[in-house]
Amino acid sequence: MESPTGGGVDLAVVRRFVDVAVDALAAAREEIDALNVYPVPDGDTGTNMYLTMSAARDALHQACTHSPGDPGDTDTGTDTGTGTDTDTGGTNVLTALAAFRRGALLGARGNSGVILSQLLGALVARIGRAGPGDRNATVMAEAMAEATEAAYAAVGTPVEGTILTVAKAASDAAVRRAANPRARARDVFEGAAEAARRALVETRDQLEPLRAAGVVDAGGRGLSVILDAAETVLTGRRPIPAPAPIGTHTIPAALAEADLREGGPSYEVMYLLDAADDVVPALRKALAPLGDSLVVVGGEGMWNVHVHVDDVGAAVEAGIAAGRPYRIRVTHFAEQVARQAERAARRGRARSGRRIVAVSAGPGLARLFGDAGAIVIGAGPGNRPSTGMILEAIAESDAAEVVILPNDQDSVRAARIAAQTAEEDLDVRVAVIPTEAQVQGLAALAVHEPARGFDADVLEMTATARHTRHGAVTIAARRAITMAGPCEPGDVLGVIEGDFALVGHDLTAVATEILERMLGAGGELVTLVSGTGANGLAQRCEEYVADRHAHVDVVVYDGGQDRYPLLMSVE
Repeated sequence: MESPTGGGVDLAVVRRFVDVAVDALAAAREEIDALNVYPVPDGDTGTNMYLTMSAARDALHQACTHSPGDPGDTDTGTDTGTGTDTDTGGTNVLTALAAFRRGALLGARGNSGVILSQLLGALVARIGRAGPGDRNATVMAEAMAEATEAAYAAVGTPVEGTILTVAKAASDAAVRRAANPRARARDVFEGAAEAARRALVETRDQLEPLRAAGVVDAGGRGLSVILDAAETVLTGRRPIPAPAPIGTHTIPAALAEADLREGGPSYEVMYLLDAADDVVPALRKALAPLGDSLVVVGGEGMWNVHVHVDDVGAAVEAGIAAGRPYRIRVTHFAEQVARQAERAARRGRARSGRRIVAVSAGPGLARLFGDAGAIVIGAGPGNRPSTGMILEAIAESDAAEVVILPNDQDSVRAARIAAQTAEEDLDVRVAVIPTEAQVQGLAALAVHEPARGFDADVLEMTATARHTRHGAVTIAARRAITMAGPCEPGDVLGVIEGDFALVGHDLTAVATEILERMLGAGGELVTLVSGTGANGLAQRCEEYVADRHAHVDVVVYDGGQDRYPLLMSVE
């Protein structure tokens, strides 16, 4: 995307477009959900596209705001909740686009969300290959054409009258506009958005389920919303609405369940897959006979697999044969429809009480949060919680008041999006305490008092978290320059408040020095959380504090977190 003044791809304009697109999908989410009758009338297309785009936006913002990376981190964009920045990119366009593409792939939900992630991924891949002499209009048109082609290729059996049809109409119009040598990127997206709106209206007559319900395709509507956002950002004008009503549809639970029993697969199976690119054709061939709505997207060793089946085990086994499947998600359509009916009923009945939702980076930490009464969302390297996961925890709490402890700086934004969505949809009061480390979350939860008023409780928890100094030790995985100096693979790194403060060679020596620095400003309580591979490190630090700071109390927990042998805090 070019800036309003031209001059190549402008990262600021890209970020503004993504923000506007996410906000537009949020506004249209319920409308799109109501249009969802194909391929399964499960009423979640708008939500899935919104959450997919939100995940991509989160990744883009993280890449643009974080400093170049944590030498102790080998997985871009992951953290265990120390507050340490672990993104390995900078703020250049290529790094930001790569993060955006990865965020969409990892955060994709549902059939339309997975197809959207492929469209976005292929689009930014072409933009990333643009040379300094390329015309922006040509690059954008080619990017849209490649995105459409990639989306068709990713779908096992492409069906017209869907998001694919709308994408094809938009990319064809983009190519026609770009053929004019005076065209600019804004002209390309204006033409694409206009063509998408026309194609969307026509989907109503291209598929029998849409014609019977009197609606347009839900996924196509979502894509049209995104293209309208691009037109708005680049031209400053709001698009003219479609000439005909797009239709509305409310799905009674009983009707939807009957429709689901009429021969379609019963389950939606999704998983991320680490696999070589050359095995994916065989994977598609193995999955195709199992059901329908097959979509496999990704590349360069990372894939997102989506399929509707009756045999869940066979779908997962196909992934195991191809590589390493993880984040496996199975949805029973009939149960999903029933849950949506129940959630709709919840909007009309009173919720009660207050619950805490906490993100945990290890099994021991999960037990600590759970024993304190929190609803726990598991996280860790390569498995940061999505907005959807946090939103589900809020929805299923049945509480009138919810406090979220993200316990990781990169999860704070996802928590805030989930909180805003829950307040709008569920009539629940939600507060996000911006805890950037697991130990801050533990400290905040320790002072939680349900008998207090909501505002007073949130204020006390926030103040406690804010005044909890946190640190950690980790092992360098590669050579790098840190704020504490250069490090080599295998060096021990000490962290204070998210910044590298010390480079050494001995775990105990580095850990005790970090503790000494943190206690230099005073403190009454030290919390030590032991991780994998700690080998008695927490106990040695406990003995050190008892010997050097007899007035300070020490609490030791087994957190089980990866990558960080020790997390610590001082209160």
